[in-house]
Amino acid sequence: MVTREPGTVADPLVDTVTVDGRAIPGAEAKHYILLNKPRGYLTSRGDPRGRRVVTDLVPPVARLYPVGRLDADVEGALLLTNDGALTHRLLHPRYGLPRVYEAEVVGAIARTDLARWRRGTMLDDGPAVPVAVEPLGASPSGSQLRLTFAEGRKHEVKRYCAALGHPVVRLRRIAFGPVKLGNLLVGASRPLTPGEIAALRRAVAAAPGARR
Repeated sequence: MVTREPGTVADPLVDTVTVDGRAIPGAEAKHYILLNKPRGYLTSRGDPRGRRVVTDLVPPVARLYPVGRLDADVEGALLLTNDGALTHRLLHPRYGLPRVYEAEVVGAIARTDLARWRRGTMLDDGPAVPVAVEPLGASPSGSQLRLTFAEGRKHEVKRYCAALGHPVVRLRRIAFGPVKLGNLLVGASRPLTPGEIAALRRAVAAAPGARR
């Protein structure tokens, strides 16, 4: 064992750092996973009632936590990570990270109605205004829309559609910030690429809230 003065740079791959003879564990490796969450799974690490949870579907590479929540009946893009600092920024409303959803709603929505959808409405916890609203056509239940929101408020998409008279029948998130679901199969997961991780960090670093 070689003793060095405080301030000496150590290489965690080859050096063991001790203080008073006790080893200091290195930082836990960070993991970033994208899951295409199926309907019927809780966005949680566990459930006292034994219901299925999203961590049942991802590799046990670390103690991963979901980044935000999707309701049990909502499917689509869900990030899981053990990077708490990044998670905090991704979820904080001040950073305005866009979430993109495809929704099937009850009733027909004419193109002349889209101005009202884009204008926003008042919910019980304040005004809600989508970043974007795009019609996708008709569905067996009524209409299909692509909706982008940037606040991540609880049940925001469902409440927004219901407030405009078109309750949600099915909801799928297709993008979380710069990370897109793509062709990932339902129930499948994959690690984020280095480029996607960098894009997430840039998204919260470049947001107006990052300078406050």
